[in-house]
Amino acid sequence: MLPRFQGLGRDRQLLLFEALATLTLASAALRALPFKRAIRLGSIGLGIPKPRMSVEDVVWAIEAVGRRLPWKIVCIQSGIAAQRMMRRRGIEAMLHYGIANERSSSRLEAHVWVSVNGNPVLGGAEAREFAPVATYP
Repeated sequence: MLPRFQGLGRDRQLLLFEALATLTLASAALRALPFKRAIRLGSIGLGIPKPRMSVEDVVWAIEAVGRRLPWKIVCIQSGIAAQRMMRRRGIEAMLHYGIANERSSSRLEAHVWVSVNGNPVLGGAEAREFAPVATYP
């Protein structure tokens, strides 16, 4: 894995480090803070646009790092981290929180996804099954 990392450009390497830090922050916040406060961690003000980095670059970094962490990353950590990283880059990312009833057990399930310009960019494949409850910011 290290040779692949070394073969990446400096921008992508830094993006992976940022994804690591932001996923760690999101995971810690969800454990330590009340839910209402933790979920808003990604709802920062829009930063200065950075045209070199795209939405796809941020999603790639979140997914690449999330697969390699020693703890389980689920949609809520990925969503908070992706939203925060995108908004830092001036991308108006929205975090959506939805719920659905699981048909077999009647259990309530939750899902988080991120959209840009109304189009899901992370967690969108599953989003169709969930009724939106809240959108941040």
